[in-house]
Amino acid sequence: MTAGAGPERASSPACWCCGGEFEEAELVRLGAHPEVGICRDCAVWAKRRAAVRRHEQHPSLPGHLRSGLDTIRSAVIARGWHERGALGMFLRRVDRWLP
Repeated sequence: MTAGAGPERASSPACWCCGGEFEEAELVRLGAHPEVGICRDCAVWAKRRAAVRRHEQHPSLPGHLRSGLDTIRSAVIARGWHERGALGMFLRRVDRWLP
């Protein structure tokens, strides 16, 4: 007769990117690999990275515009403007709609 290690604790699924625990409904699963789940924030980040890579491989006017936006985004983050009260709220809201 073997003794169990005790009641198993059910844990929430974790994001494969950031490691945070989320409810299943908050994760995006990859089609060919359903065991991989990423949270919405990491999915947006991955989408942006994929677009940057696409524009690096196939230069175009939209790619150059995206590069300019990424430069501005990096400068805002480096200066911490996205964390400043009303200005930060405005910048974060605008960032949601930018590519």
